[in-house]
Formats: sequence, C-alpha cells, structure tokens
Amino acid sequence: MAVFTSVTREALARWLEGYALGELCGFEGIASGIENSNFFVTTTSGRFVLTLFERLAFEELPFYLSLMHHLAQRGVPCPDPVADRRGEVLGRLEGKPAALFTRLPGQAVEAPAASHCAQVGALLARMHRAAADYSGVAPHPRGLPNPRGLPWCRHAAASVAAFLDAEQAALLHDELAEQEAFAASPRHAALPAGPVHADLFRDNVLFEAGPDGSPRIGGVIDFYFAGVDTWLFDLAVAVNDWCIDQASGAFDAPRLAALLEAYRTARPPNEAEVAAWPMMLRAGALRFWLSRLFDLHLPRPAELVTPKDPAHFERILRARRRGVPALA
Repeated sequence: MAVFTSVTREALARWLEGYALGELCGFEGIASGIENSNFFVTTTSGRFVLTLFERLAFEELPFYLSLMHHLAQRGVPCPDPVADRRGEVLGRLEGKPAALFTRLPGQAVEAPAASHCAQVGALLARMHRAAADYSGVAPHPRGLPNPRGLPWCRHAAASVAAFLDAEQAALLHDELAEQEAFAASPRHAALPAGPVHADLFRDNVLFEAGPDGSPRIGGVIDFYFAGVDTWLFDLAVAVNDWCIDQASGAFDAPRLAALLEAYRTARPPNEAEVAAWPMMLRAGALRFWLSRLFDLHLPRPAELVTPKDPAHFERILRARRRGVPALA
C-alpha cells in the first residue's frame, strides 16, 4: 500500500463541502498502488474514491480525467470523475491535485482463469474502439504520449545502471538498442495507435459476481500511465501479466489463447501488428522491468509502500527474447 500524503478527517470534510454529496461518513487508505495516494470515501450520498496525485502535474491531469469520462460515457466500466458544485472535476487537497471518482464494484483476481482472461481481452478491444475518437483536451488536444515510452526507458536505464550486474547491464543495453531501432522503423509507424491504458494488470481489473453467479468485470481502474501509444503495446502489457506462469514468466497457453481470441474477435489485428507482436511483448516487459528497478533502488518516501520485485519482469523479458507464440 502507498499513502504518500496523509489526509485528516477534518481536512477532507472541509474539502467535500465543495461537492453536493452530503456529509462525510468515513474514509480509509486503499491497499494498492505505488504512484498516488488513494482513499475510499463514504458520504451520506454514496461511496467514492479520492485520489491525490503525487507525480502528475495539474496541467497534465485533464487528459486523464477527460479520457476516463469519455470512456465511461461510451459504456466502458471505468472511474468517472465527479464534478463539484462549480462543475470542476479537479481541485487541490493537502497541497496536491485531487479528484473524486465513482467507486466501481468488485475485487481484483490474483489467480485468473481462462474465462477471466477472455473478458479482459474483450474489454481491452472495447476500450481501444471507444478511445479511437477521443480528441484530447487543452492543453493536450492530441493527447499525451505514453509517459513510460522509450524516452522514459532511456532515462530510467541510465538511472538504474549502477545497480545492475554485468549480465543484466548487457541485457538492458541490447534490448534498449533493439527497441530504439524498431521504434524508428516503418514497421512501427504502420501500427494503429491511440489512447491506451498501458497498465492493464490483474490488480487494475475488478470482477464481481454476475446474475448467474459467474464472475464478470465490474470495472477497470488506474489510468494514470495512460497515453497515446500503439494498441499492440497495450495488448502486450496485458498478456504479459494475465497469461503467464508467475514463477517462470512463460505463457500459460489456455489463458493466452482465451485473451487473444476475445480481443481478435472484437478488433482483428492487421498484418503489421501480427509481424510486430514479438517486439511489442519485449517492449512491455522492458518497460516494467525498468520501472520496478527504479522503484526498488530509487524509491520515494511514503507512509506505506512495498516495491515489487524487478526480477519478475527480467525473467519475462528473457523468456520473450527466446520466442513467443504468434498473434494470429
């Protein structure tokens, strides 16, 4: 759990006076996330989620908030920003940019089955289609680029280099060089792109019981690594978490087949995407190996924070470099 900025009940109650949501009944820190401070908030009119943004600048946040609203208006089950009495969805609390969101039903699934993965694949394709006509918001009318894309990877690689052994350093240098070359190629330019979630891990999808008792998606959360990138990168990030054996990083064939078939049914990949699939899987693994290295060795102070093991994505990257199943 991470709570970088503490909030008192008195300060929150005063802040909520700006909303037509009744009286504050209670609040508590949310036991997940490593980027922002998140709290469950209950008022006399309902249950919400409060986010205090720790890294994103105030002027960057309209892109994320308007993207979530855009998706929610098109039926994607994601947090919808709640407007205050002035019609604003972004304010300040304890000196940080802050926003209140609708709270979604369900819980994350730690050990997904093929049936869970199929729903995730269908949801991701639905999100890509729904975001295709998103035009951004000032001052970013064309959207923000992926904040953890290659420019960030270059910076992170230089920052963590001193903490790597010789074999890890060689792996990082080689993979980064190959990803740079691919990103500059016509093959990459041919890939469809748009706003993507870019962090669709199993802890960011909530499942609830449907009318027949079987699990169904209640919502997708945590859009704060979203940005404009290729849809294929977003798909690669998802399968690298949902469809693997946790110990080895190798793909679990039934779960992978279920997720990809559901995605392909809703949005068939083109020939360029089929050809680029191996490199995108490696790009997704590289991005999260670097972020976990960065969070482990160069952490920010927080009230409660548990860094994740970077060796997990090092194993996944090595596995993807050895070969991957075809996309089509």
